[in-house]
Amino acid sequence: MDIQESWQRAVNNTKVVRPRVQELHTFSATKLLYIFLAESALNPGDTVVRKGEVVVDKPSIVLPSNLPQFEGFNFDEAFPFSEDTFMNFLLVRGISFPSLKYNNKTQLLDIYEGSLHKAVDFYLNKLEKEENVNVGLISGPQDCWQFSVLIFICTQVAKSAEGDIQKILAEFMRKGRLS
Repeated sequence: MDIQESWQRAVNNTKVVRPRVQELHTFSATKLLYIFLAESALNPGDTVVRKGEVVVDKPSIVLPSNLPQFEGFNFDEAFPFSEDTFMNFLLVRGISFPSLKYNNKTQLLDIYEGSLHKAVDFYLNKLEKEENVNVGLISGPQDCWQFSVLIFICTQVAKSAEGDIQKILAEFMRKGRLS
C-alpha cells in the first residue's frame, strides 16, 4: 500500500474513542499515553492491542517552521518511504504538525481475544472504572497504526494550542519580557 492509500485509510478509519482529558503541559514535555486497537490481520475475530506513549516536547514560541521530528514510529520499517517523503507528503496536502519532537515508545503489543467492538468496550470500561484521564483510546487499521496515532496526537496538540499561547504570554508578561 502506498503512502496516499495508507494515509487515507487511517483518516477514514481512525476513531479517537476516548481522548485524553488533560491538555499538554505548557512548560515541560508531555507524555501522551494511548491504547490503540485494530482488527487483527493474522487472527480474524481478534484485536491487536498496542499500548504506548508519545512524548511531545514542550512548546516554544520560536521554532523552525515545518520541521517536526518523529521518532519511534517505524515509518522506514513499515512503509517503502522515508520520513522525508512522509513530511513532503503532508506539506503538499497542507497538513502541518507543530515543529516539536514526537517520540513514540510502544510499551506493549498484545492480542485481545475478541472482536474490535468488544475490545473497545472492554478498554473503555476499564479506563472509566480506573478514572484514568491520562490515556487516550484509539481504534484504526493495523497496517497504518502510525498514522492513527499521529491523528490522535494532532487532536491533543490542537486542543492545547490556545491555552499554551495564553500561558506562554502570561509568563512573558510576569517576567517583564512583554509589555
